[in-house]
Amino acid sequence: MKSVWKVALFLGLASQIAAGEKPDVQTIVNKANVVAYYQGEDGKATVKMTITNKQGQERTREFNILRKDVKDGGDQKYFVYFERPADVRKMVYMVDKHTEKGRDDDRWLYMPALDLVKRIAASDKRTSFVGSDFVYEDISGRNLDEDTHELIETTDKLFVVKNVPKDPDTVEFGYYNVSIDRKTYVPLKMDFYDKKSKLYKTIESTKIEEIQGFSTVVKSVVSNLETGSKTEMEFNKVKYNLNLKDSIFTERYLRRPPREAIR
Repeated sequence: MKSVWKVALFLGLASQIAAGEKPDVQTIVNKANVVAYYQGEDGKATVKMTITNKQGQERTREFNILRKDVKDGGDQKYFVYFERPADVRKMVYMVDKHTEKGRDDDRWLYMPALDLVKRIAASDKRTSFVGSDFVYEDISGRNLDEDTHELIETTDKLFVVKNVPKDPDTVEFGYYNVSIDRKTYVPLKMDFYDKKSKLYKTIESTKIEEIQGFSTVVKSVVSNLETGSKTEMEFNKVKYNLNLKDSIFTERYLRRPPREAIR
């Protein structure tokens, strides 16, 4: 049913564009959210993360990520297993993403050096993801209901949407703008502005490929304009519709990762 829904949504948007109509902003952000985080029924990828500081010094992280949708545009499950370097090997980050209004995501971090499972508080979702310029929330996506959305610009190629947090005290930014490809609905760039409307961070999709019929970001870069650091993520061996088991995304696998996560 989900695949049928996706086709129906795409055809509906295509007919609007063909008729010269401009989709409303909620339709645009919903579609972009699906394209960014919900391609296929589930998915898997190996990821190489390169963190570069202002002085040009580099650190790397390599991990495998599994994702399973409960509902398109809705609840999801993520399982991230770290392979390299040695100081993070066998570390696991797991997310139960909830889109029900007023319900926070559940996040866990397993630290093998301490043999400790730590629950990540909702207040920590905007903190650094394993020392990178990405935050925890970037990995699984921000709940659309947490922001108001305004279409501020339309060009031949892009929709530009301004997003303002409904509860500004819970985030470090004042607002962020997203540039969305009008043809594919892939979010191409996110510009984050602080409380004084100063640009301080950007996230760009720098390489996009068609994989199993899905437009897929295979390289993205976040740049911190305040610190001069940047983090690049490269996605390899991307696969969709693997029929991943629900049992993979449970606490019992934090210490004993499933075969799907390490192969």
